[in-house]
Amino acid sequence: MDPKTLADLRAADRAHLFHPSTHMRTHAAGESPNRIVVGGEGATIIDAEGNRLLDGFAGLYCVNIGYGRPEMAQAVARQMTELAYYHAYVGHGSAPAAELSARVMEWMPANMRRIYYGLSGSDANETQLKLIRYFWNIEGRPEKKKIIARHRAYHGSGIMTGSLTGLEVFHKPFDLPEAPILHVATPHFARHGLPGETERDYSKRLAAELDAFIKAEGPDTVAAFFAEPVMGTGGILPPPKGYFDEIVPVLRRHDVLFVADEVVTAFGRLGAPCGALYYGFEPDLITVAKGMTSAYLPLSGAVVSERVWATLERGSDALGPIGHGWTYSAHPTCAAAGLANLAILRDENLMERAAEAGRLLLSGLREAFDGLPGVFEVRGEGLLAAVEFGLDAKGTPFDPSRKVGPRIAAAMAEDGVIARALPHGDILAFAPPFVIAPEEIERLVSTARRAAERVLKEEGALAA
Repeated sequence: MDPKTLADLRAADRAHLFHPSTHMRTHAAGESPNRIVVGGEGATIIDAEGNRLLDGFAGLYCVNIGYGRPEMAQAVARQMTELAYYHAYVGHGSAPAAELSARVMEWMPANMRRIYYGLSGSDANETQLKLIRYFWNIEGRPEKKKIIARHRAYHGSGIMTGSLTGLEVFHKPFDLPEAPILHVATPHFARHGLPGETERDYSKRLAAELDAFIKAEGPDTVAAFFAEPVMGTGGILPPPKGYFDEIVPVLRRHDVLFVADEVVTAFGRLGAPCGALYYGFEPDLITVAKGMTSAYLPLSGAVVSERVWATLERGSDALGPIGHGWTYSAHPTCAAAGLANLAILRDENLMERAAEAGRLLLSGLREAFDGLPGVFEVRGEGLLAAVEFGLDAKGTPFDPSRKVGPRIAAAMAEDGVIARALPHGDILAFAPPFVIAPEEIERLVSTARRAAERVLKEEGALAA
């Protein structure tokens, strides 16, 4: 790109674009990086200066089929030519939205029946929260309003979805969490397991704690429990063995709805159609988003089980049309992108490819980092992985002001590879596109090791 054009773009960006999760003053003042991305191919993005960077995080866990797929552009262009948009209110529909809804159910547990579409994981979870209130009101139990999530969970960044999220950075400056959102323990065995306790024992303990928590709050007041099958932004935390086997019966015993937030895990990220099928449970509601279109266009969904749908139908009989709607729900062009994306995932066996890539990535990271001074834990599930850094074997954190995780991610970017530093601790996270090649995985791992060695030596955690 012409240097003057790039300078003008950066000036406009700094002057007028409000970026998420960005230090506002330093960005506006030009004191922090400002990468303008202009292209992508496979697992690689290209910036305006011509730099090619291996994207080890698939955007934000989402460009699963990889960048630059002409099939996606063709499907979207064809739909825009035929019908770019029409609303879904009062029974109106479109061919791609109807077909996509049927296709989505093929990736879901057998008890799921309907999908309500939005544009982001946050708005889909907002829909879930409203449906939960509606459900219990129709069931004649309006006192069931409390929602339980988990510390370190990520469920969105709106008022109520940001309250569901269990990360402090999303709470304090915004006077969150709002009632009636409550949080229970983070299921992280390496950090919270007791001496001599097995993972299964730890899961039983967490289930007993949840049972006691619900009893203390009053089961008649607790409406739902939200959980990511694998925690994402909170640290890439797979559940301990037997976790959902132990948790789900507690929820059923107290008649608490279970919402599986599969914004990250659905559509193949775990090497399975969704996390519920991977771990073997049937939730009442499932939230989906990123992988439904591989982020080529925004699309999310609140997937509703047969049990919940039956109550919603009774609600319409009693109260008339449901008072919930988004202008862009079931947007035909976004639905066409979803159909094309799911076809690519199926036709190219990308779910199976993600499973194999995940095995290569996790084994490579363990070989590179296990036993390295300054490393607390290497963990992962499917094509999700993380390296957590700490001062000792107990995971004592570095001084947060040292920003060890972000510095390692920045050092990797200087070497042409993108990983993500997560907000809770010094955690380097990986979630590459499913199309990543074995040699690209090797590069991802070797670059991470070099960057970590550099920063850990600067911190004195590793001998120079």
